[in-house]
Amino acid sequence: MLGVAVGASPLGQLLLSPLLGLWANRVGVRPPLVATLGLFSLASALYSQLHLTRPYAVSCMIAARFLIGVSSSNVAVARAYLSAATREEERTRAVSAVSLAQVLGFVAGPALQAAAAPLGTSVSGGLRFDMYSAPGLLNAALGLINLLLLMPGCFHVSDIAVREAVQIKPDYVSSWMLVGAFFVLVFNFVLLETLASTLTMEQFGWGKAQALQYLGALMSAGALVACLVFAAIPPLTKLVEERALMLWGGFLPVVVASLLCIPWGPGAPPLADPGAAEAHGGCPQETQAWCAESRALTLTQFLLAYGCMSVGYPLGVTLIQTIFSKVLGPRPQGVWMGVLTGAGCLSRALGPVFVAGVYARSGPAAAFTATAAITLVALVALRAVYPRLRPAPPAHPAHPAHPAHPPPPAELQPLANNTAHTEP
Repeated sequence: MLGVAVGASPLGQLLLSPLLGLWANRVGVRPPLVATLGLFSLASALYSQLHLTRPYAVSCMIAARFLIGVSSSNVAVARAYLSAATREEERTRAVSAVSLAQVLGFVAGPALQAAAAPLGTSVSGGLRFDMYSAPGLLNAALGLINLLLLMPGCFHVSDIAVREAVQIKPDYVSSWMLVGAFFVLVFNFVLLETLASTLTMEQFGWGKAQALQYLGALMSAGALVACLVFAAIPPLTKLVEERALMLWGGFLPVVVASLLCIPWGPGAPPLADPGAAEAHGGCPQETQAWCAESRALTLTQFLLAYGCMSVGYPLGVTLIQTIFSKVLGPRPQGVWMGVLTGAGCLSRALGPVFVAGVYARSGPAAAFTATAAITLVALVALRAVYPRLRPAPPAHPAHPAHPAHPPPPAELQPLANNTAHTEP
């Protein structure tokens, strides 16, 4: 049931992202954003008061998670609007700012949950405000504040895209290649985030409390590095071409991160005591036969891998979104941005399945060799279409073909009905 509850949110986002993008193409950006923020507030309020829905609390929790995922589809609308409201030269900075905001949200979320801990628990039968309900109520309030900020008095819709280019077909090869590359990059990140706790407990013998403490500090440091990378992207793109920076600054470090997670240290990992509780750490050879045959992962490897991911992932996802927007050209991009967002959601849904199917059965060597190979294939494929990862050409020339020879003044041009010339 926990797996279903966790997967309900990305499933909702996956299903609705293209449809919401299509709606935005038809009616504009404001109605979809207002509707989804209202839905987000309602679903968050339901999530915070699930005790009122007993005996159907589990079903209501899954429904609330699904609706929150549906409302999160508005990120596709936001990305599409960003492509229409920015010039090509300022788009990288704008996409970096939005990506930075997303990372800051990931950082602030757990901090707000921890800040609610002093509220304790409540057993009242009516509306509750305790450590479990406060985060959901705060989400609902933030959704309403954002909804108010989208009202006409606060938010003015700007569209500077050249709509004359709508009839140009996008480069489908490069567009779908970027969608696939986005899927691979998000999959790598989700896999490492999903496995981090299990990997450290099994490879280093950490207990559950140690893993939570150390990984919390490591993830905070990684988020800080990611924020610095996001801030550095605009100046970096002035020194290095965007496509090259995406490949060698984004994808290559992610490949290295996967390779570093393959155990090649001396000896075997610490084995868990037979019948010991999972919280005590160690590799459980009773349920994972590969534990007795695997080599150990060193702490240095893991820290270097996490550092490479903290640099490569923000560079890669930001520049993929930027280049994707430019490849599509100045056209309504709601549906395409929905497809890109859906690819990320699919990665989040398949990550836990991959963990269960490959890591649990064959160990970290097989899991991370596979992800390194997949990411390397994506890097080579992007390099193969490198010349096509450029902005779409304009539909009409912005200037006359021969600006150096302007047309003669009107009084020197012949009349349309003038059929004869008079001799002087």
